[in-house]
Amino acid sequence: MSYNSEDIGKIVGFTTWTVKRKVDELLRIDSEMYTRMGSDSKESEMKKTKATSRKIYQAISRISPTDGYFLQAHMDEKDLTSKNK
Repeated sequence: MSYNSEDIGKIVGFTTWTVKRKVDELLRIDSEMYTRMGSDSKESEMKKTKATSRKIYQAISRISPTDGYFLQAHMDEKDLTSKNK
């Protein structure tokens, strides 16, 4: 079965999956969203992808605080870099 961004809560709640499997699936969804964006993507689509990505990182933080910490630091760094342009 293929999961998408609408399944974030469902994935977090799976009791038979390991933490690693949950994190891997959430990161796969995140990377797929960014892969589908292109230079022709509208600004609203980019903002929606970024907001969904934040939700994914927050979900990862709930199930694996260490992984979530590093992902959040990465996202914060990207925000600072884009503001300085």
